[in-house]
Amino acid sequence: MASTLSALRQDLHAYANPQKAKVLQSFFKTGSGQYGEGDVFLGVVVPETRKVAIRYKDLPLFDVESLLRSPVHEERLCALLLLVHNYRHGDKDKKEEVYRFYLRSTPFINNWDLVDLSAGYIVGPHLYQKDTSVLYKLVASSNIWERRIAVLSTFYFIKQGDFDDTFKIAGILLQDSHDLMHKAVGWMLREVGKKDQAKEEQFLRKHYKDMPRTMLRYAIERFPEKTRQAYLKGKI
Repeated sequence: MASTLSALRQDLHAYANPQKAKVLQSFFKTGSGQYGEGDVFLGVVVPETRKVAIRYKDLPLFDVESLLRSPVHEERLCALLLLVHNYRHGDKDKKEEVYRFYLRSTPFINNWDLVDLSAGYIVGPHLYQKDTSVLYKLVASSNIWERRIAVLSTFYFIKQGDFDDTFKIAGILLQDSHDLMHKAVGWMLREVGKKDQAKEEQFLRKHYKDMPRTMLRYAIERFPEKTRQAYLKGKI
């Protein structure tokens, strides 16, 4: 009789689409020297992966760990979506267990979608209105994905109207060398602006001339065209 973990894998692999897998291999930069080098895709879309994750939400944590260590991208994503579901619906002890497991597992949370679909739903809510020093350890990491976890975790804070850590982490990451970090920081600043454009602009006026162009473009994407052009031309 198949174990629960092998049954999960069978269910997930049943959604595999080789044509879509080829597209994803390219989209997620899996070639030699690229950020997703060696990542393996089945071609399963996120809604289908989420269905499988919820179906196996009672998977023991040691099996979740095995799934998260998989070379297959969608298996790692399935593990993370399962954790997100269990954090959201868990009691205090379950939330603590999932949070600690997540932070121990950062070496396997190693592509931008894996971070974006998990950090703001586990780390963010767990640290809200608590000691956030762990985010500053992550943002100082040489690992791009840990730095991305740090800034994406603040998405939850932004939704609550709390921007302090987002601005502090954005300031630290202004000179980050990676384009994926420029996009992440710009995105979070844009989310601040949805809540309070005046606060976002207060930060931008101080820093926009020193920002990578991609970061700035993401941050001002929703501004009126006249204001966008003023920032882009350095005339604020």
